[in-house]
Parts: sequence; structure tokens; C-alpha cells
Amino acid sequence: MADKNDSQSSADTLVARYDFSEQVGHLLRRAYQRHIALFQQTIPDTQLTAAQFVVLCAVKDSGACSLSEIVKRTAIDQATVRGVIDRLKARKLIAVRHDDVDRRKVLVSLTTVGMDLVGTMVPFAFEITEKTFNGFNPAERLALVYLLNKMCETDGDDD
Repeated sequence: MADKNDSQSSADTLVARYDFSEQVGHLLRRAYQRHIALFQQTIPDTQLTAAQFVVLCAVKDSGACSLSEIVKRTAIDQATVRGVIDRLKARKLIAVRHDDVDRRKVLVSLTTVGMDLVGTMVPFAFEITEKTFNGFNPAERLALVYLLNKMCETDGDDD
């Protein structure tokens, strides 16, 4: 009977020590919320979301690419990417066509208007990054980016 009481006591101790506000998931969510708020306050195109901007940048960097390539490059799920693509297409920022070799494959590319928008928004994106890092010294910036990249590199290792 002592074993059951010991394990219950350990669980109670863990619960008593648990502070959600110090947990990595909570802190990452708060940091992301702050960054998105800065994006919305700073970006002059009020119709453009952070996810849309990331997709535009990914397509700019890749050239004509498939939806699965966009999903892989942006780490945005397929359903969300499809919605983003639809909205960007409606704004004539991207063009969507079937691949000449594999007609089932859809290729996404930037239009001239889309390319111009990305070029206009990049200076604001740098400003948003600076505001996100407000109060950080150069070493802290480097460390945070390094650690976040390290965390992202281990995606899927937990399975």
C-alpha cells in the first residue's frame, strides 16, 4: 500500500510545482502571439496575413512549386495552405496551373503583382523582426534563433 501512497504523493508534488506560465509551449505561444500582433500593426497591406506572406516568400524563393513543396517549406498544414493559396489567387498575387508533365500536379508561381508585393513588404518584415527582438542583445538574438532552429530540426524525432 505504501507504493500507491508514494506515487500519489509524487504526483501531488508535481502538480503543486507545475506553473503553466513557465512551460515552453505557453511561452512559445505568447511569443508567437506577440510577433503576429507586431506583424498586423506594422505591415501596410491590411489584407495580408503572416501565413500568406510566408507562402508568398516560399514561392518567390522556389519559383513555380507544388502545394506539397509549399507545405514542406512553410511548415503550414495542407488544408491551411490550400486556403491561403485560394485567397492569394483571388488577389491575383499568385498563378496556379497544372504541371505540363504530370497534369495531376498543381504548380504555384508569383504573378508580377505578387512579386512586387513581396518586394514592398520585405523591409516591413525586417522591421517586424527587429520589433520582435526588441530588448535582445546580439548574443541573445543569435542564441534564440539557434535554439528555435534546433527545436525545429528535431520535428518528428518524438514519434
